[in-house]
Amino acid sequence: MRWLTLTSVLLLFSGSAVAQSSQQPALSLKDLHGRQLRLADYKGKVVLINFWATWCVPCRTEVPELIKMQSQYRAQGLRIIGIAYPPEKISEVRRFVRRLRMNYRVAIGTKATKALFTSSETLPMTIVIDREGAVREVIEGIMYADEFDQKVRPLLR
Repeated sequence: MRWLTLTSVLLLFSGSAVAQSSQQPALSLKDLHGRQLRLADYKGKVVLINFWATWCVPCRTEVPELIKMQSQYRAQGLRIIGIAYPPEKISEVRRFVRRLRMNYRVAIGTKATKALFTSSETLPMTIVIDREGAVREVIEGIMYADEFDQKVRPLLR
């Protein structure tokens, strides 16, 4: 009976343990320019996948900080990928990207895209992937500077 209970608890929590996963999700999308964007192509880089939406106020607050991080840490191997979610009109996303001068790749995502990483509906949501392609963290809400310093910067060394 104890074994059954322990197994049930482990199964219950295994779905939310994405941050501990050693497997890289098979993410493949087209970016806003129609070019193939495959997560596998980023091996050797530290990747932040940021799920966001043009209508999301916290997302709009976070994007300028992500732009700064991409500029500051690109030479150290940081790559940010923005995934507009839930599906939005591509014209609205392009206009938003141009207006904010986003300096990282952006694609339009789907529920299936986000489900590769988490079942949470929170926005913004940032997935931290290490140089070997393993998901290291799932950050719900805005990623603040102290979280970046604790969870991302050590991976850039």
